[in-house]
Amino acid sequence: MSKAEVKTAVVADGLRYKAKAPGSPFRASASFSGATMSCFMCGKHRVRSQMRTRQLLGKSQTVCAPSCKALDELVEAGGGA
Repeated sequence: MSKAEVKTAVVADGLRYKAKAPGSPFRASASFSGATMSCFMCGKHRVRSQMRTRQLLGKSQTVCAPSCKALDELVEAGGGA
């Protein structure tokens, strides 16, 4: 069930799009638990239930749980978001 692919191009006279897919790549959610955050380590957006906080560089940062590699393998296997 893939959506129709919308081609996006930048016009030569500036940063204007000829066609752009509407909306955001991150799903809108009214609930706090459905929101996504980016991992401090890998930069990928994941739902908050797949994140945890960890002390990095003297501050609490959100990172993938249990690890970025484990979640990537889970998604590739078809068991994740």
